[in-house]
Amino acid sequence: MFNRTSPSQGKSSPRVTGFYEPDSGSIQYVAVDEGTKKAALIDVVLDFDPSNARTSTKSAQAALDYVEQEGLQVEWVLDTHPHADHFMASSWLKEQTGAPNAIGAKVREIAGIWAELYNTPDAFDPDRDFDRLFEDGDRFKLGDLDVKVMLSPGHTLGSITYLVGDDAAFVHDTFMNVDVGTSRADFPGGSSSVLYDSLQAILALPEETRLFIGHDYPPVGNRKQAAWEATVAQHKADNPHVGGGTSREDFMKLRDERDATLALPDRMLHALQVNLRGGRLPEPEADGHSYFKIPANRL
Repeated sequence: MFNRTSPSQGKSSPRVTGFYEPDSGSIQYVAVDEGTKKAALIDVVLDFDPSNARTSTKSAQAALDYVEQEGLQVEWVLDTHPHADHFMASSWLKEQTGAPNAIGAKVREIAGIWAELYNTPDAFDPDRDFDRLFEDGDRFKLGDLDVKVMLSPGHTLGSITYLVGDDAAFVHDTFMNVDVGTSRADFPGGSSSVLYDSLQAILALPEETRLFIGHDYPPVGNRKQAAWEATVAQHKADNPHVGGGTSREDFMKLRDERDATLALPDRMLHALQVNLRGGRLPEPEADGHSYFKIPANRL
């Protein structure tokens, strides 16, 4: 794992440090209000080894070590959606920091889809496992910085973007890096047409807005190292999927054809039954151990 910091650009601009987790290609973020030293932990990973179904907190601990090293106080534990390719560390981070955890309110609908697929009607209760379920347009504070929630569906039906201060947007699995394109839209509840609308809404933000993505999978071309930050202006000009004013029809054709070639993430069927519980493993059984339930021939 390595990290890279995007410095604050002024009083209303957060400092953003991204930590790259190579096993799932995920980027986890610490967003900081420099004036108050309050921090939000965004999309932090709970490590999972699918070969032996074992979890660990190494990646999440790296984010907490940075918080301690920088003298920060965690004010929020935030996720943008119930991730399909990694476990979320939300519950563990809440225990470690005492900060409230949050996700988008449409996670209730996503939980309904997956409760049916797993045949576990009583397993998921987002109102139990998250302190806040944000609606589109909700606002809250990170230190003295304003944070606005933008519903950004398409990858999932309940994905949200966090707009922090004047110039930082955590856009999760909408855009990929500017030299790659966009994220897949073929999971249950996903839609390439809906994703197109979300991408256009993000591109309508001020051109200097820094967009921080959810994943990168180097090497890409001549680029060997992971990258996760580009501005709205850069995506408008150079993103191969939507740059230059790509039409909805052309985008949907490109995205749907690409998605049809992609296998499901190797952690997906494990991850969603954890992430829809805020990052908690299934309830222990009589022997004190948790067990995963994997649906056969459903997807």
